[in-house]
Amino acid sequence: MGSMPNRAPAPALPRRDQIRKEAARLFAARGFLGVGVDEIGKAVGISGPGLYRHFAGKDAMLADLLVGISERLLDEGRRREGEAAGPRAALDSLIDGHIDFALDDRDLITLHDRELLHLKEADRRRVRRLQRGYVELWVEVVREAFPPLAAPEAEPVARAAVHAVFGLLNSTPHSAAPQPAQNAPGSPADPGSERTGLARDSMAALLRALAQGAFAAAAAEVERARPTA
Repeated sequence: MGSMPNRAPAPALPRRDQIRKEAARLFAARGFLGVGVDEIGKAVGISGPGLYRHFAGKDAMLADLLVGISERLLDEGRRREGEAAGPRAALDSLIDGHIDFALDDRDLITLHDRELLHLKEADRRRVRRLQRGYVELWVEVVREAFPPLAAPEAEPVARAAVHAVFGLLNSTPHSAAPQPAQNAPGSPADPGSERTGLARDSMAALLRALAQGAFAAAAAEVERARPTA
């Protein structure tokens, strides 16, 4: 019987990325004000003061995380829209990209929703500006993908649908995240088993269908509300 091939270990994250990851995890779990620099340093195996070689302080870590994810969402959204073969394909690609964010970056979603007030004013304005750009990108694509939403009077409906879909995509992975019961398969008492609940692909497919349905329903409602000749 042949031996299993050796797998190369995954490359270690650069130290700055390690700090980002652990800071996001701790801020999401305990709140920005409830986490100290020393604790973040301990999580990545360096002294608290050693963090200052990478970030000016805890405020700078939070700004890096929130500005960074806002820039990433907008840049990725623009790329997806630019590469798509038509408005419907662009919208589907935007939905898929945001689902990836919602499922894979839950800590950053929590920070985005809860810790913005702890940013310095200049950083907060920058995040808000990036957020507005991301929303406007979606609104434009949705109105191109669904002609009933392209009418000037339908613009508020398209905008409301975009915000509703963001709320859906951002909140569902948290509320539906599988939580193992104590001493049940998937619990810490049974570390070898898998957690129960929807698999990632199934969750992504569900969220995709719900988002697409929400936009189609908004367009249909506008169409029904139009006065007949």
